[in-house]
Amino acid sequence: MTAAKPAAERAAEPVAGDAIAPADTSPGRAPGATPPPAPLVARAAAEFVGTAALVAVVVGSGIQATRLTDDVALQLLANSTATVFGLGVLIALLGPVSGAHFNPAVTLAEWWTTRRGGAGVNARDLAAYVPAQVVGAITGAILADAMFGEPLVKWSQHDRSAGNLLLGEVVATAGLILLIFGLARTDRLRFAPVAVASYIGAAYWFTSSTSFANPAVTIGRAFTDTFAGIAPSSVAGFIGMQLVGAVAGLALVAVVFMRPGPDA
Repeated sequence: MTAAKPAAERAAEPVAGDAIAPADTSPGRAPGATPPPAPLVARAAAEFVGTAALVAVVVGSGIQATRLTDDVALQLLANSTATVFGLGVLIALLGPVSGAHFNPAVTLAEWWTTRRGGAGVNARDLAAYVPAQVVGAITGAILADAMFGEPLVKWSQHDRSAGNLLLGEVVATAGLILLIFGLARTDRLRFAPVAVASYIGAAYWFTSSTSFANPAVTIGRAFTDTFAGIAPSSVAGFIGMQLVGAVAGLALVAVVFMRPGPDA
């Protein structure tokens, strides 16, 4: 969900990412960041591992919560708290390698903003990152089910197709993109592990959809019929609204963080 520069030369400056970016600044990589020196295979592996671990945290904590209490509010609190801590750790750990996107919406947004020669992911990176994220998300859901003795693959029955939930995904994703690319524009990507994780934790509660904000995570969560699941029939709608949210987020970045003109 974010990005960061590699080791000794730079501190960890994450990029974007339900789940939880672009350009390289001082401590790591983010939207529009210079691709880290790590080989593409290492970066793709980091995206796979990070997305798998993120989904394992989301699904696993959801299963654990439902086994410990019948109170839905406590279940959501446990689920969101585990996600906040897990996402923050993953961004701090893997940001210096791949930028810690863990999210096709973030990767696509970074590619779009740097497609004309700027620093950031190129088409080759995009082609490696997105499949790694999707396969990682599916792997994470299966791993979580395995740890808790659930069927390894059982399609979720949790319908999430209501219009208000789709609106929630637009808001959640737009906010995530605004945050990540806003940090990149203001050279504060070093705050990404805390900022992105905090945003996702808050969005669990203030959005009607509980803030998936991530196409890969959405696909992965369809593979588990547990607390965090989403019915396969609802996946396309969620992903469509996430992409709309990503476009809206980039538009907000362009307006809010508008660069001064020569006569300004």
